[in-house]
Amino acid sequence: MAAMALITSSLISFPNPNIHQLKPNLLPRSLKQSLPLRKPERKQLVSRICCSTANKPDFSSTAKIRSEVLSPFRSVRMFFYLAFTASATLGGLIAFTQLIGALSNPSRAVGVPDILKGLGIDLAAVLLFAFLYTRENSAKNAQLEKLSREESLSNLRLRVDEKKVIPVSALRGVARLVILVGPSSFFVESFRRSKPFTEALLDRAVLVVPFATDGDKPDFEFEEDDELRKKQLWQLTPVYTSEWARWIEEQKKLANVPIDSPVYLSLRMDGRVRGSGVGYPPWNAFVAQLPPMKGMWSGILDGMDGRVL
Repeated sequence: MAAMALITSSLISFPNPNIHQLKPNLLPRSLKQSLPLRKPERKQLVSRICCSTANKPDFSSTAKIRSEVLSPFRSVRMFFYLAFTASATLGGLIAFTQLIGALSNPSRAVGVPDILKGLGIDLAAVLLFAFLYTRENSAKNAQLEKLSREESLSNLRLRVDEKKVIPVSALRGVARLVILVGPSSFFVESFRRSKPFTEALLDRAVLVVPFATDGDKPDFEFEEDDELRKKQLWQLTPVYTSEWARWIEEQKKLANVPIDSPVYLSLRMDGRVRGSGVGYPPWNAFVAQLPPMKGMWSGILDGMDGRVL
């Protein structure tokens, strides 16, 4: 550990930001002697050590604030778990010293069972509250990672028409997006299946975002008597496709879905993911589950978009 700390301190004071260009003579002498490596290998070792410290998750302040809003009492629980763990640890240390004194003094041997009982309680409390804190911290990190992915999605951009490009976040509170990912033939069939539900989907502020993995632009055949409003369901197109492809690839890896599988993601009105799946989106289920934006249920059922995945 001392050698790694010395490496880190020497890298911080080094003015060159390119870590991989560090010379091997900056390695501590003790580490040089213990590692019979050639100069190129030492350079790679220094680069790996520095990268391992730089790969820690760094969550934005927005994700942290949203996490606090979604779980307002998590920080309080974690504080008390730490406090109880520290208290039980201190009590265990005191009981351990008392046990040593009782075992070394025959006149105090009568109190050994009570001391052992208290020591066992303290050890059980330490294990319990440490477990609760670890579980709460893991849930916090998982939630922050999910919110960070949703924040990355909100920064992706969409083209509304030839003159207007907006981020996904601009549609929060306005539309429920359904992101389709697959070849152009997948979009054509999804479009055909959505036709009987077009009016109902638009009443529920559903908009489709087709992202073609084969690079072909889908050709949607609208009928001549289709109104302009019906075409709004499929009017959004992704911009900066490399960023979209990177985000979608990460989602597929996390879900253990093959990269070439066609998928859909359904977003809530607040921009969070409410559902996803492999294959064609269930348009009839969207109509049945989502409340309309207008009518007698519009104010009562606002935000009732289903649970968040």
